[in-house]
Amino acid sequence: MTDANRRSGPPKALVRTTEVVALAVAGRRWIPLWAVIHHRGRRSGTAYATPIAVIPTLDRGVILIGLPWGAKTNWALNVVAAGGARIRWRGRELAGSAPRIIEPTDAATLATRPFRPIVRRMPAAIVLTRAG
Repeated sequence: MTDANRRSGPPKALVRTTEVVALAVAGRRWIPLWAVIHHRGRRSGTAYATPIAVIPTLDRGVILIGLPWGAKTNWALNVVAAGGARIRWRGRELAGSAPRIIEPTDAATLATRPFRPIVRRMPAAIVLTRAG
């Protein structure tokens, strides 16, 4: 397999091992950084729930999620194709609309100060407008 044909992202074994635990705690009020994003496959229409880390922002109307595996992360492409998603965060359901994938430097300007260096090191981020 050539480098061009390799899939990016976390190793499948790591995902399988951690996903059950991550989904169990993500979105709870007492775990403020972790959330669950509910989206549909852009080709299959299958419903998915993916654990994510929401990055605190300066603007309450903005939802910022880092993409440590890059801009071609499947769940992020699904959210962009659908035009939004539901997010379970801090024990509440939120609607996110107008998603767009942005560069790390742009994401860092949206993040609160302690998270800016972390976001700058990620290859990309996705930003949504908070609707509710």
